[in-house]
Amino acid sequence: MQVHWLGAIFLSTIFVLNEAKHSNNWAVLVDTSRFWFNYRHVANVLSIYRSVKRLGIPDSHIILMIADDMACNPRNPRPATVFNNANQHIDVYGEDVEVDYRGYEVTVENFIRLLTGRLPPSTPRITSPQIMIVLTDEGSNILIYLTGHGGDGFLKFQDSEEVTSQELGDALEQMWQKRRYHEVRACNRYREVTVIVTYQRK
Repeated sequence: MQVHWLGAIFLSTIFVLNEAKHSNNWAVLVDTSRFWFNYRHVANVLSIYRSVKRLGIPDSHIILMIADDMACNPRNPRPATVFNNANQHIDVYGEDVEVDYRGYEVTVENFIRLLTGRLPPSTPRITSPQIMIVLTDEGSNILIYLTGHGGDGFLKFQDSEEVTSQELGDALEQMWQKRRYHEVRACNRYREVTVIVTYQRK
């Protein structure tokens, strides 16, 4: 695997997810914050959601995790909407947003499990957010985008737990050993800086 660290503006780095030879591509988009004062994090993740859909990734290959429902928050002056800038021209929430994990379902455990596919033996074989995983293969490109509060080597989930860079690295290593991706872009946005890590099979 090759690993490259760089800070950059995220939208300038989106790679071509829908190349013909990499057709089973996925996006895992996570807002890890709660509470109204973290409105911008929901707006961030919904903006990326709109972008990857526009680039050709269907909802069936997007896993969207939103820790708090800003659209229906009683302090929202425009209910059922989320905007990513002050002019409020584009509602990034809209009617066609498919949220896979919401509220207290957004946990470190669920995030790691959906990447690795490692589930408890007692898990029933039914479709539900608790057992959703990315069904990737060795030709897949995966975009992992996380936005919230954190620091060097960690990102907070719902202000009550943390995912570490080691945990994310271990999950990606498990996926690599199972030949479950060709390339992963893991993007962690905090402190108004986006940190991007690329993992690629060789």
